[in-house]
Amino acid sequence: MKNKILFVLCLLVGLLFINGGLNKFFNYMPAPKDMPEDMVKIMTAFMTITWLMPLVATAELIGGVLFIIPKYRALGAIILFPITIGIVLLHSINAPDMLPMALVIFAIILWAIYENRAKYLPMIEK
Repeated sequence: MKNKILFVLCLLVGLLFINGGLNKFFNYMPAPKDMPEDMVKIMTAFMTITWLMPLVATAELIGGVLFIIPKYRALGAIILFPITIGIVLLHSINAPDMLPMALVIFAIILWAIYENRAKYLPMIEK
């Protein structure tokens, strides 16, 4: 039962990141009208760095696809982990209304990392 719940949550988070990555490439979801001024400044700064958004979008797409597939979930979680930390920090400082959702996504990724901890052990063993 736990594996099925984890799969469904990973599927949803993976699709969320795939959607976010595709949106960075194709810009099909408009920015909210009531976005805080600080967020507008930050997003404008991110857009001026021409290579940053394509890099993040590619990482979100690859990480999202890998996160859905159980065999590659550990790799997908490691790719999505730093992106999620950035999302949590951004929302905790500049847009706290979306912080609960960011924390839920962060918790799901941490759960997936914990469940796949045996796959990470060869990297840290002597």
